[in-house]
Amino acid sequence: MAVATALPLQQFIASLDDTCLPKILQVCSGVYFQGSVYEISGSEVSFSTGDLIKVIGLELLSVCCEDLSNNDKFELPINHTGLFKVVPDEMPFSTVEEMMSMRPVGLESCLPFTFTSRSKMTFDNVTLGAGKAITVLSIEQREDEEDRVRCHVQGQQEVSAEVLIPLSTRGDFVECESKECYTLQEIMSSPGLRSRRFRFENTTKCQRPLVLSPIHQVNALMNLRKNILKFPSSLEVDVVDVTELCQDVKFVTPLSLPEVISQPDESFPAVVNVLEGPDSRSPFKCSWLPELSKRSQLVFHRRGTSAMILLSSLKSRKAQQYFLVSHQYGGRFRRRPREFNSVYELYVASMQAPGLKVSVTRNCEEVEEEGLPGLSVGDQLEVVRCERMELPCESPTAQRQSVEALLCHHLPEPDDGDDDDDEEEVKQDEERQEVLLPLYMPGHFCEVLKDKKKYRLRDLGKDFSLPLDVKVVSRDPDVESDPLAGFACLRIEAAMLEPVIQTSFPYRSDRCFEIPTRWLSMSVAFTTDPLPWPSGEPPECHLDRVTEVTDTFFYEFRKQESSDEAPPPRPPKRNLSSLASCKKSSSKASKKTSKHRTDKNAPTKKLADLTLNSKKRPPAPPPPAILEDEPPPIVPRKSSGANKTSGKALPNTYVKMEEPKKKAPLCEAEADEDSEHDYETVDETLLTMMKAAQENVMFY
Repeated sequence: MAVATALPLQQFIASLDDTCLPKILQVCSGVYFQGSVYEISGSEVSFSTGDLIKVIGLELLSVCCEDLSNNDKFELPINHTGLFKVVPDEMPFSTVEEMMSMRPVGLESCLPFTFTSRSKMTFDNVTLGAGKAITVLSIEQREDEEDRVRCHVQGQQEVSAEVLIPLSTRGDFVECESKECYTLQEIMSSPGLRSRRFRFENTTKCQRPLVLSPIHQVNALMNLRKNILKFPSSLEVDVVDVTELCQDVKFVTPLSLPEVISQPDESFPAVVNVLEGPDSRSPFKCSWLPELSKRSQLVFHRRGTSAMILLSSLKSRKAQQYFLVSHQYGGRFRRRPREFNSVYELYVASMQAPGLKVSVTRNCEEVEEEGLPGLSVGDQLEVVRCERMELPCESPTAQRQSVEALLCHHLPEPDDGDDDDDEEEVKQDEERQEVLLPLYMPGHFCEVLKDKKKYRLRDLGKDFSLPLDVKVVSRDPDVESDPLAGFACLRIEAAMLEPVIQTSFPYRSDRCFEIPTRWLSMSVAFTTDPLPWPSGEPPECHLDRVTEVTDTFFYEFRKQESSDEAPPPRPPKRNLSSLASCKKSSSKASKKTSKHRTDKNAPTKKLADLTLNSKKRPPAPPPPAILEDEPPPIVPRKSSGANKTSGKALPNTYVKMEEPKKKAPLCEAEADEDSEHDYETVDETLLTMMKAAQENVMFY
């Protein structure tokens, strides 16, 4: 087999047209920059020796002009408006047919043109001398006869004649310079003109002969390249045509999961190769994820859209967990009361489900200036509607402020008696108190729920608005280890329709799982490998209905599904002077309460001063009981250290001092800043105990 000749890429592409595509080329050699990487219009193209390129399309971009006198090159766009003239070849043509083949095909301007013959010729009793100008008018084709060209010859004394010259006529024919001009588009569309030399019609530009070469944008495929590769034919690469040798070569095209979804239904089921596995920081926490590694195989059963529910566990000591649950989940749920941490959350929930009833779980102090009512634990409220309320005026001249508030009915406590008369119910309705809760008011509420019915997951999404708190009361029997059954409470966050691919592994084709294509990034390639089951007998698939996801999935889902809802309202701005007056009034009230608390807390405060945390030195403990029969021994004092305090103590000795020269200061009680008097209140019993301790201090 003959070895194909390597050609420059530009020269080879210039010889092609759309009728001979596709072509398979092999890179032989070339100039490579920085590891054979070309930067072309922001896209990176890399070629290495031995790479196979399948050319599937050509698009003319520009024309390369080469000056033959100095080999300078420059490019002109294909829509360049300048005109060009043909520079006659210095080498003569051997036949008329060869000369005519160099003319452009399909152009009205190709005729007439003029040439001369270096030898004398005779046709139909017409003799043409050497060097005589002959103008070709047209080409005449007749059946069973040789094609001829009709030519016009100008004789002496303005005598002219027409002669028919066969195309096979031999001689030395030289083309004369023509006055005809061509555009770049016309030149590039004719293979005959592309091999000629040209010069600009405008003599001020350049008079030197130019060789014009087309530069195409090559559309090609390469193995393991995801998209169609586009690069110019001017790359300095040598290639060889290996189309005949590589008829059976298949170019693998990697596909992302969204691209797999767009494939026709006839493509499924199929065996695919994993070319690039998912990222290590995948949003899924499931058993099948680690097996989606590179070079592994999967079976894509079908594509479609699956209805899913996003569940989350409530915050506790353990980390919060999230699950994607299919609508086909067979377990049963029971509703759980929801908890709300602000009035605004109550408002949002009441808009979704009118008639909401809640119970207060924490006391709320009344703040009259802010319009906040007082609530006690156990109070039951029924949300009615949202309206505006006016806040109390700071001063008689101040302008009233109005804020949005939630109107609620304060429900009476249920009566323990057995009287169920209708009159009592009417009286209870009349006794309902109206409470206005500003939307910016914090609070702690729990939903009053009396629904004990069991629901399927699909029914909860239809009958109730989300979010919704539920608990699994009966697990799905088709799930081997149901992770939802171990939670005391689960919150249904949202319902979604996700494009999925039902997938399995070849060695376990009956255990399927759904891959949400929006949330998993990986690339695969379809293969022609046989399916892992007998032809026409697909297995009955058991689908995994619960998939655990990470908190990243939850936050990204919230980010994508977030709407332009207004944020919760802020409390209105209050005047600083009014706030100061409020503080004074509250401080006075606190002083009054502190008066009554001072007497009760005085002994406790004194005892607190006796601890190690006090800055003052606590008094010594009282001495042990001394018997009257045996007085304690008295240690004589040293004369030199009578007035000094010794740093060392003598063991098991003490002395009883009847009258200390310098009494220690009494333990001072800290003044209460909130009290209206500044004198001390000291318990008499404590003073007696302290005095006895000072008189009986021991020295060790």
